[in-house]
Amino acid sequence: MTPEDTTRVAVELAEIRGEIREGFAVIRGQLDLALQRTGQAETDIDDLDKRLAALERARWPLPSIAAATGAAGLGVALYQLVAK
Repeated sequence: MTPEDTTRVAVELAEIRGEIREGFAVIRGQLDLALQRTGQAETDIDDLDKRLAALERARWPLPSIAAATGAAGLGVALYQLVAK
């Protein structure tokens, strides 16, 4: 190899090294963005889980109220039947 070839190879290797560094920087940026979005998604999921738990706790009296209303309606109907 001549000194010119050696210089040309060194220059090409330096360019390749620079391109690889740029590529890794882009990948790091994309990974940081993906991690940020993942963290936000986890926060959103946790918030939705809390909201669902609150809705489930607030919903429990509805079946009891429906059963009590049905029993009261049956009681009134039986009373009217017996009263006649």
